[in-house]
Amino acid sequence: MIENQGLCAKKEKLTEMVNICKWYGRICALKDVNFTVRYNEVVGLVGDNGAGKSTLIKILSGYHKQDKGDILFEGKKVVFNSPAEARTLGIETVYQEQALALHQSIAKNIFIGREKTKMLGLIDGRKMNEESMKALRRIGLHLRSPDIPVESLSGGERQGVAIARATYFSAKLIILDEPTAALSIKEAQKVLEFVQLLRGEGISAVFITHNLYHVFPVADRFVVLSHGEKVADVEKGETSIEKLSKLIVS
Repeated sequence: MIENQGLCAKKEKLTEMVNICKWYGRICALKDVNFTVRYNEVVGLVGDNGAGKSTLIKILSGYHKQDKGDILFEGKKVVFNSPAEARTLGIETVYQEQALALHQSIAKNIFIGREKTKMLGLIDGRKMNEESMKALRRIGLHLRSPDIPVESLSGGERQGVAIARATYFSAKLIILDEPTAALSIKEAQKVLEFVQLLRGEGISAVFITHNLYHVFPVADRFVVLSHGEKVADVEKGETSIEKLSKLIVS
């Protein structure tokens, strides 16, 4: 395995996954995988289909439990029994399908399941509208109204709404699962701008993809998985798209 230990040790770790193993029956999805994300860092998690990327991230985000290994977040060992527990610590996930309610407005999507309320439990629509537009502007997305239904937005704008939702709720780590899949070149570029803005806000991110041309410009470091094992962990300055491609297909 290719691994750079020097630079990785210089910056404090936000989260660390140690010797993670996951089995599905007789199939080993992950074998003793070590994975770290430092503060204010974008990590490109790359690999071919079936490499174990989604399984690893679903463990970190509380959707699955590992069969072996530990997770540390801000230096403390944690056990997640649900995605809600991971979100409580500041881990937000933006999935490829975005988990948006297409017929609902932008504001309702940003606060879905976490609505703002007034006294007596009444939903505070005005506050949600104001705060949703602030959340969008924070990541550089300027839309004309919080009442626009999400189904009328472009793919890149929908990803922006999902990312704005994650940042609004004080995320420390945002996991982006194939955020540029099925997007046009222009829409994909906008999503990459969102990722760069996250780093500017001091938010760490994991960018999961098989498209190296999308992730390479924005990631600081790359972790390559193959057949459930980590085969490389390298800083961007010490690798290239060509080198990463060879690792993925080898």
